[in-house]
Amino acid sequence: MNQGRAVLVLEDGHRYEGKAWGATGVTLGEVVFQTGMTGYQETLTDPSYAGQIVVMTAPHIGNTGINDEDPESRKIWVEGFVVRDPARRPSNFRSVRSLDDELEAQQIVGISGVDTRAITLVLREVGVMRGGIFSGELYELPAGEQLSRVTNQASMAGRNLSTLVSVSETRVVEPVGTALGNLAVIDLGIKESTVHHLAARGFRVHVLPADSSFDDVQAINPVALFYSNGPGDPAASDAQVGLLQSALRAGLPFFGICFGNQLLGRALGFSTYKLKYGHRGINQPVLDKTTGHIEITAQNHGFAVDAPREGIVDSPEGFGRVEVSHISLNDQVVEGIRALDIPAFSVQYHPEAAAGPHDSTYLFDRFKDMVQAHRSPSTGSVA
Repeated sequence: MNQGRAVLVLEDGHRYEGKAWGATGVTLGEVVFQTGMTGYQETLTDPSYAGQIVVMTAPHIGNTGINDEDPESRKIWVEGFVVRDPARRPSNFRSVRSLDDELEAQQIVGISGVDTRAITLVLREVGVMRGGIFSGELYELPAGEQLSRVTNQASMAGRNLSTLVSVSETRVVEPVGTALGNLAVIDLGIKESTVHHLAARGFRVHVLPADSSFDDVQAINPVALFYSNGPGDPAASDAQVGLLQSALRAGLPFFGICFGNQLLGRALGFSTYKLKYGHRGINQPVLDKTTGHIEITAQNHGFAVDAPREGIVDSPEGFGRVEVSHISLNDQVVEGIRALDIPAFSVQYHPEAAAGPHDSTYLFDRFKDMVQAHRSPSTGSVA
């Protein structure tokens, strides 16, 4: 473990001195906090965290090491990692290497030995901020120059990151059990657990690049379309919104999660906005307005859909009646949308919940049921 000095610098001038951890150098990004007490490996490999420096609120991180079964994607995506007490050595029968070795191997600049509660309180009051971690020779830079580097970086607003994290070529995952048909999945930063849940429902999952066209989707003769989670600003994803509108007009059933929820909102004609704090962690309470049930959900998003929370409204883009189906019990943010005249719905959270609670996995069954209900009995095609 690197024992050199490091400093976390926030754009408002806050500085937190600590120890270098993982790779040394400099990393810049949007600083956010994550409240999960477990699942750091899933967090690190979640593409939704691209462009972000993640502060873990749980004090002790790394005690179970790293294994080769739990990554949610092909690499670590966080820009930097901030913890209070890293484990001195991993202790778990599944561990094959330490977390700090993995951070160093993948060139992820981190910092340890800082007061993560104090950082979280600042972010909770001021909101997410741009920041940077400086270690090695760059730790010696004058404080003013470090702050200048932080404040000169681009903000998350307006950034399209989906093509950065997406697959470059289509890959296919075979269904488990009886095949329901081909599912077109637009990879905006998808997690492996999501792919597994979809395949387990009988879909032959075609994971398509983020820049795929509607012709690319039609080419696989899909029974439905799915939009994944992912990083960046939904207002910068016009191409994906256009693809989705074409699919909805063609009657293709649709399910979207997280970033996919925001893009469904835009496709239906609603706007999106940047949250002051964002929702991150595995303990976010959400109300399903249809059933009255409260779900504890896993979330990671900094943007949200601006739609009427009560009543039924007409889609500004002409897709019929729409209602908000789920809301956050913390701040009333829109957490789900349902179209009433076309087969389409979405939620703002992660029903695959890796890591996290499994309250919401029923949504994959709801999607399967919707697809089956819209299949033609004679041809098996979408009605």
